[in-house]
Amino acid sequence: MGGSAPRRDHQLPAETTSFVDRRGELTQGRELLARARLVTLTGPGGVGKSRLAARIAARVQRAFPDGVRFVHLSGLHDPALVPLAAADALGLHDRSAQPALDALVEQVRGRRLLLVVDNCEHLAGACARLAAALLHGTEGVRILATSRHRLGLTEEHLLEVRPLPVPGPDADLSAADGYPALTLFADRAAAVVPGFRLTPANRASVARLCHRLDGLPLAIELAAVRMRVLDVDQLLDRLDDRYRFLTTGSPAALPRHQTLRAAVAWSHDLCTLPEQTVWARLSVVAGSFDLETAEAVCADTTPEPVARPPEDVGYRVPYPDPYPDPHPHPHPHPHPAALPALPAHSTEGPGADARAGDGSGAGACAGVGSCVGGWSGGGSGACGRSTDDVGMRARPTDESGGDVRPTDGLGAGVRPVDMSDARAQPTDGTGTPVRPRGGFGVRARPTDRSGARVRPAAPAGVTIALLPPPGLRTDDVLEAVAGLVDKSVLGREPGPGGVRYRLLDTLRQYGLEQLRRVAGEEEAARRRQRDWMLRRAEECERGWFGPGQPETVARLRADRDNLRAALDFSLSAPGETLAGLRLAGTLWFHWHACGASREGLYWLDRALAAAPEPTRERSRGLWVAGLLAAATRDFPRGRRQATEALALARALGDAAEAAHAEYVIGVIRLFGDDLPGALRHFETTVARGPVPGQHLSLVGLDQVELACALGFLGEAERAVEVCEQALELCERHGEQWVRSYVLRILALAHAVRRDWPRAERQGREALRLKLAVHDVIGIALTLDLLASIAAERGAHEHAAVLLGGADRVWADIDTGRWGSHTLNSVRRDSEERAAPALGRDAFERAHRRGHALGLTELVGHALQEPGRPHPAEATAAPPPHDDTTVRLTRRETEVARLVAEGLANQQIADRLVIARRTAEGHVERILGKLGFSNRSQIAAWMTAQRRPARTAAPHPHPPEGIT
Repeated sequence: MGGSAPRRDHQLPAETTSFVDRRGELTQGRELLARARLVTLTGPGGVGKSRLAARIAARVQRAFPDGVRFVHLSGLHDPALVPLAAADALGLHDRSAQPALDALVEQVRGRRLLLVVDNCEHLAGACARLAAALLHGTEGVRILATSRHRLGLTEEHLLEVRPLPVPGPDADLSAADGYPALTLFADRAAAVVPGFRLTPANRASVARLCHRLDGLPLAIELAAVRMRVLDVDQLLDRLDDRYRFLTTGSPAALPRHQTLRAAVAWSHDLCTLPEQTVWARLSVVAGSFDLETAEAVCADTTPEPVARPPEDVGYRVPYPDPYPDPHPHPHPHPHPAALPALPAHSTEGPGADARAGDGSGAGACAGVGSCVGGWSGGGSGACGRSTDDVGMRARPTDESGGDVRPTDGLGAGVRPVDMSDARAQPTDGTGTPVRPRGGFGVRARPTDRSGARVRPAAPAGVTIALLPPPGLRTDDVLEAVAGLVDKSVLGREPGPGGVRYRLLDTLRQYGLEQLRRVAGEEEAARRRQRDWMLRRAEECERGWFGPGQPETVARLRADRDNLRAALDFSLSAPGETLAGLRLAGTLWFHWHACGASREGLYWLDRALAAAPEPTRERSRGLWVAGLLAAATRDFPRGRRQATEALALARALGDAAEAAHAEYVIGVIRLFGDDLPGALRHFETTVARGPVPGQHLSLVGLDQVELACALGFLGEAERAVEVCEQALELCERHGEQWVRSYVLRILALAHAVRRDWPRAERQGREALRLKLAVHDVIGIALTLDLLASIAAERGAHEHAAVLLGGADRVWADIDTGRWGSHTLNSVRRDSEERAAPALGRDAFERAHRRGHALGLTELVGHALQEPGRPHPAEATAAPPPHDDTTVRLTRRETEVARLVAEGLANQQIADRLVIARRTAEGHVERILGKLGFSNRSQIAAWMTAQRRPARTAAPHPHPPEGIT
C-alpha cells in the first residue's frame, strides 16, 4: 500500500567540493548525448568519471522534460537488482507480475529522460542488458554510463576520461592556473591550509607533484590532505620515496594503476592504527552509513542491547520475544588473528609504515600483525604504534628504555631493508627473535642494486607493546572516523537523522584487500554488519506503529545498500540462512509500505528456498511473501503461501504469526473482489480481537479491511463505526500509515452516505498523511477518491485537475490501475461527470495541468478548498488570469516573458541558447500548467504579473506542512 514519492525534479548528486575545469570533456559529452542514446565514460579508478557524468547531466537536463535520474551502483553487487535500482531511481512502483526489466521499459516508454548509471564495471552484463532493453524498447530515454570498461553494445559511444593535464618538465609555469591538476591541488590544499595558493615559489614543486601523480584527481586530493602537516617539498620528497618503494613490484601493473595504488597506500600508511583498522572493517559496509553503523561493525566490544519498550505500550500485543538472541554470550563475534604484512615487493597496497631494522638489513617486524585484527594480543612487536593512546604512534626505545629519535618517516621506528618475500622477525633488546603476538604488518624497506638501504634507519632494538583488551572501543571508532574524514578517506554527506559517511570504491577495495589477508576477518566483519542491520530492522519494526514513521522510511531508504549486503551475506555464507530469512521477514513493513514489494519478493524467495526447516522465521517469511505476491496481483501464489504460513504457525503454536497469515488470506479475498467472503473473514478476526504477539499495524489493518468491505457493500454506518475504533488505536500510538488508510476508508464511507463535505475533509487528511510517509500508492488511491468527490460536488475543473494528477501518479505504478474493475469504474465515472460539464477542451486543459504538477504541488492543490484562496493568499484576491495552484520553473518564467514580448519559438531558442524543440516544449508545458490554449493568454497572464503589488505572490508555495 505504499511507495516512496516520485520525483519530478532532476536527481543529481550534491557536490560537496568544487569541480575543476574539464571543458573539453564537458563539451564532448554534451555533443555525444546530442547524437547518441548511449554514452559511456571510461577511464581508470579515481580519474573523476562520476563527477564528470553528473556535470554533463546537469548541463543537458533542460533537454529532458521527464528529468534526469542517477542510478548509484557502487553499493550493489547482485545483477538481478540492477533493474530494481533503476526503477527506484526513476520513482517507479510497478507491482505487475511481469519481469522487472520488462515492466521498467513499459513504464518509461513514452518519456524523455536521461538515466545516469554510475559504476557499471562490476555489473557490466546486467548494465548492458538494462541499456539494451531501454534503447530498443523506448525512443526518448538516453543513458550516460560510467565504467572502467565499455559495456560492449553496438549503439555505445565512448568518451575516455583522461587524467588532468599537468605541465611538462620544461613548461612555462607563469600561467600555472591553466593546468587543472595544479588548480585542483591548490583548491584542496587551501581547504586544509587556509590561504594556500599557487605562488612563484611553490609552482614548480606543485607541478612536479602533480606530474608524479599522473594528474589523477583522487591521488592529487589524497596528497593535498597531507599539506596539513607537510609543505609541498616535504610532500614531494616523501611521495617520491613511497613511489620508489611501491613501483619496484609487478612490471605488469599499468603505470596509472601503480600511481593510484601508491597514493592510496601512502595515505593508508599515514593513518593511525585505529584509523587503518576502521578503514579495513568499513570496507564491508555498502553505500553510505552513519556513525552507529561504523561503531557496530568496527568496534571489538559488543554494544549494550537496545532496551525494548514496555509490552503494554509497544508495537505488539504483549508477548514474549519470539526471536531470542542467537548470540547471547558477551562477545558474539570475536575478531580473528591479525592481518599479515604484505610482501615487500608488492604493488597491491602497503602495510603500516612501521620501521624496524638493524645495520645488517634484518628488520624487526610483526610478521603476522595487523591494524585490522591485532588488538587483543599482549607482549611486544615492532608495529610502531603506541599503547598509551589510541591513534598515537609508539616511540622507539633503546635497550635502556631511552627514546630513540627516528631518522626518517612520518611515524616513529626504523625500517627493514630486506626486499625478499620473507618477513623479518621481531627481536628483543638483545637481538634474539621473539614470537610476535599481534601488531601491524610491515612492508620491507627497498634497497638499491648494491643492497644498500635507500635511506638510513634508526638503530635496532625497538620494542612496542600492543593495545590490551578489549581492543577497539566505540569511542575509538568515533576518533578514527573523524581522522579518516580529515584525511579524505571517508566522505561526509547529509542524511536522515544526521551525518552519513561514504568510502570511495577505490578506497573500499583497498581496505577490503587488507581485511582479506587473514582468514575469517572478512566473514567476522560481514557478520557484525549483518547483525547490526538485523538489529536496526527490528528496532524499526518495533517503532513502526508509532509517531516516527517518516523518519523510519527515510532511514531504511538510506540503508538499502547495507540491507542488501546483509541479506546477500546471509544467503551466501554457510550457516547464516536462518538469520537472512529472519531479516527479510522482519522488513515486511518496509517491503509492503515503502513500495519495495518486488525486491522483497526477490529476497524472500531466496531465503525461503535456502531455509526450508519448519521455523517461526519460515512462517513469517511465507505470509510476507504471500502478501507481496498479492500486491503484484498473483493471487494464487499469495493464497498458497499464506495458507502454508498459517498451517506452519499453528503447528508451532505461534498465534501471532497465524493471525498475520490470516490477514493476508483475508486481504487476498478483498483484492480479488470476493467482498462477501472478505467481510465474513474480517468480521471474524476483528471480533476475535488481538492475539498475543500480533503486530499492532496488522491489528489496525484488520479493521481497515473490514471497514473497506463494509463500505463497498454499502454498509456505511457500520464502516464508520469500525473506522472510529481503528482511529482510536492509531491516535493512541501516534501512528500515521494505518491511520491514513482508516481516514481514506472513512472518506469512502461518508461518500456512500453522500456526506460530501465530511468525505472530502477526511480524504484530504488521509492525503496529507500519505505524503508524510511517502505512500505513493495510497496517494494515487486517495486522489481518485477526491476526484470522484469533487465531481459529485460539481467542482468539475478541480476534479479534472485531480484526475490528471492521479493518472500521472498511476503511470509510475500501473497505468491500468491493476486491472481493478472497482478502481477503473470510479475513475471513469469521475471523467464522465466532469468532461460534459466543462466541455472536452476545457477538461483536457485542466487534466494536462494536473498531469504536469509535481507530487508535492499536486497534494497542495488537492488540500485547498475549491473556490477558496490558498492560505498564503488569504489576505488578497488573486490577480487577473492568475492560476494560484501552480508555479512555473525559472526557465518557464523566462520563456513566458519572451512569449509576452511577441517572440516566436525560434527567436526564444536563439535568445536562450537552447534548441527550438526545447523552446517548443517549454511553451507547451506553460500552456498545460496554466490551462491556456494560446500564446496570447500567456502574454496577458505575464502582463498581470507585472502590475503593482496589490495581491499576493502569483506563485505561492504549497500549504505549510506539505513540503
